[in-house]
Amino acid sequence: MSSNEKRLLAILGIGGFILINILGFVKIKQFRAQLVADEAKARSEYNMAKLALEMRDQVAGEMDWLSQYEPKPQEEQDVQSALQQLVEREATSRGLTIKSQKLLPTDTNQKHYHRAKVEFKVSGTEENLYKWIGRLQIPSEFRAVTKIRLVPETSDDTRIEAVLTIEQWFVAPTSNI
Repeated sequence: MSSNEKRLLAILGIGGFILINILGFVKIKQFRAQLVADEAKARSEYNMAKLALEMRDQVAGEMDWLSQYEPKPQEEQDVQSALQQLVEREATSRGLTIKSQKLLPTDTNQKHYHRAKVEFKVSGTEENLYKWIGRLQIPSEFRAVTKIRLVPETSDDTRIEAVLTIEQWFVAPTSNI
């Protein structure tokens, strides 16, 4: 082998060595980046699991409450008419004057719980009005006053006019848990 061939072979060998090192370095860098990403993902999953474990007691309490108070499945019309009758009965027993009442469309967008809604416009004394609202707002019965607008009556400043939206959460008979 001549000296030129030896030099060419050495240059090709060194070039090949450098090329292999560059490719190896790139592969190692990609592998290291993948390890860092996997580690970050694992840490994130670990932190979420740790948080879920810490919240387990609170959620267990909420689930116990829900199993104790969850309403029995009922038809939409039955719930809405029962809600309307209850609100009307409570208003008259508190000495409030019902000016108008309106059935609002039932919200059936949720997967399990639906909401029957009624809107009442009443007038009465402040004390009676607050007692009435307190009687309607009962979480254990899955009922809430979700909207209130209070305005003093123009003809009698001892009375308040109120417009309330009352909602009753219920489980439809065909809902899947």
